[in-house]
Amino acid sequence: MNIRPILVFQLLLTIASAAGQAPVEEHTIRLDVNLVVINVSVLKTNGDTVSGLGKQAFQLFVDDSPLPINVFHGEDAPVTVSIVVDNSASMAPKRSEVIAASLAFARSSNPQDQMFVVHFSDQARFGLPPAKPFTSSIPELETALSHFAPAGTTALYDAIGMALSHFDRATMNRKVLIMISDGGDNSSRADLTDILRWAQKSGVAFYCIGLFDKADSDSNPRVLTEFADLTGGKAFFPSNVQDTTKICMAIAREIRSQYTLGFTGAEDGKYHRIKVTANDPGYSGLQVRARPGYFAAKP
Repeated sequence: MNIRPILVFQLLLTIASAAGQAPVEEHTIRLDVNLVVINVSVLKTNGDTVSGLGKQAFQLFVDDSPLPINVFHGEDAPVTVSIVVDNSASMAPKRSEVIAASLAFARSSNPQDQMFVVHFSDQARFGLPPAKPFTSSIPELETALSHFAPAGTTALYDAIGMALSHFDRATMNRKVLIMISDGGDNSSRADLTDILRWAQKSGVAFYCIGLFDKADSDSNPRVLTEFADLTGGKAFFPSNVQDTTKICMAIAREIRSQYTLGFTGAEDGKYHRIKVTANDPGYSGLQVRARPGYFAAKP
C-alpha cells in the first residue's frame, strides 16, 4: 500500500476495556512521505502465533538495507476480508463444509471486520446484494454464502480480479482474501500473469485453501501457493475437507494477532524486496511472515 505525500493514515484500533467491550479509537498519523504499510505474522517454531511484541522486537530490511519503522501497531485492528468460494460442479459434495468453515472464520474474526463474498463457477458474482458492499453481520454473511450454487466450470482468475477491484471501496488499510477452491482455472477471461501482478501490487494477503481431488486434472496447487507467497499469506492443502473449518479458524487467529508496520517508501516506480525479522528474549527461533516486496510509487 503506497500513499502519496500529505497523507492522513488512519488505523482503527480495537482496545479492550475493563468491562470486556471493544470501543474503537481512531489514530491519525500525518506524514509528508510515501508510506508503505505491511502486515506481519510472527510465529513460534510450532506454528503458533506470537502477540504482544513491541516495536523494538522488529527489524525491517528493504533490498537488504535496514530501514526505520515509522508506524507500528500490534493491536487487533479490523480488516476488510473477501471470501472467494469456488462454485464449480465438482464442489457440490463440499458445499456444506465450505459454508460452515467460512462462517467459523467470520465468527472467529474481529467483530468490526468488513467482509464480502465472491462466488464463482464459469462466471464470478457477489454474494451480498448490490446496495451492500460489505457486512459485519454474521446472518448477512450466512445469507451471502448460501448463494453457493455448484454448477459449471472454474473461472478462478476472474473471481480474484472481481475481489481485488472491490477492495478499492474498502476504508480499512488491512485487506485479506480467503480463497477456497478444488481446482485450477479452465474458463477465465483474465490472464494469470496479470492477476498475479495485480495481487502482488494490491497489498492484499491471500490465504488459499485447496480442496483437491487426486483425479482432478484441473487442480493446480502451485498457483494457490504462488498467490499466497507473493502476498504474505499462506496456502493450505488439507487431505480431508472436514479440516477446512479448523484451518479457517486458525487463519482468523493469525490475522487478529498480526502486527502493522509502516515505513517510508521509494518513489522510483520499481519493485523493492522486503524482509522483516523479530527477536525477543522470551522466545527463540521466531519466524516472520510478511509480503516479500512492494511496488514503489512513481516519481
